[in-house]
Amino acid sequence: MTSTSPGIAELPPDTANELLQGLPGISAVERDTGISKDLLRVWERRYGFPAPLRDFSGERVYPAEQVQRLRLLKRLLDAGHRPGRVVAASHEALEALLRVQASAKQVAASGALLAQDQTSCIEMLVAHDVDGLRRLLSQAMLRMGLGPCLLELIAPLTGLVGEKWLNGELAIFEEHIYTESLQQLLRQALQSIPRDALAERPRVVLTTLPGEQHGLGLLMVETMLALAGCQCLSLGVQTPLDELIRAANSHKADIVALSFTGILSTGMVQRSLGELRAQLPPGVALWAGGSSQALQRGSGLDGIRRVTALSAIAGEVSRWRATQA
Repeated sequence: MTSTSPGIAELPPDTANELLQGLPGISAVERDTGISKDLLRVWERRYGFPAPLRDFSGERVYPAEQVQRLRLLKRLLDAGHRPGRVVAASHEALEALLRVQASAKQVAASGALLAQDQTSCIEMLVAHDVDGLRRLLSQAMLRMGLGPCLLELIAPLTGLVGEKWLNGELAIFEEHIYTESLQQLLRQALQSIPRDALAERPRVVLTTLPGEQHGLGLLMVETMLALAGCQCLSLGVQTPLDELIRAANSHKADIVALSFTGILSTGMVQRSLGELRAQLPPGVALWAGGSSQALQRGSGLDGIRRVTALSAIAGEVSRWRATQA
């Protein structure tokens, strides 16, 4: 007769037999975990796990913790992991792998949902379902949070709307409907941020220069700055340089932030930024962002901080605060 484990063997026979009788045998484990009996025996020989006990008839029986571990292994095997990597791994390592797997699934599911949201927004825009469009975007903000929604859904969607307008898939008025709807939602979201959360420096004055008529990008920047706790003063679009300088001085701005699309020429952007830099006090930072190709070049941008991605704004605010400290 095959011996039981030392701990079981030390117990009185009746007590040991009662404990072993409560443990599942190999057939029950096969049904529970989906791992075949042959594979269980192979793993036992090759990896030392599972390590079943033997009842008084010499049959394999499996403690509950081993059955639970076998369930984890089956999930990992189904996800494509190799037995040689996971069977001998620690329980903590298996749980870590499962967390990574669950996180990857969550990211994939989130990406699929975002893609569906984008598709639905375009369909509503084409169908002129303005209420549906605003409702979907508002629900996405509530579901995701304002910052993640802006970065992961709204910014890519805005680029997609622009592309479809350029390709003739959207009419000018449809693009205007999207822009106006989104501006209304973002302004409402900004109003909902508690005032005491917007009392931190830096103080930022935002605008575009004459010729830059699009204010949606500027509003997105203002939203990200507000979420970082900045005090923002938006002058709207197309502010003349002399008025911008007066506003920055009057409101004791720490940063002047400008948004550029591809409307203005590279030379115009660089000359305007150079002139503005020369006239602003040295202690006032000058940030420039947007899609303009002028911001991708190094010449003519001395003393100007290029912030060409919305996702970089929070880090830039932290960097500014660190330099002031």
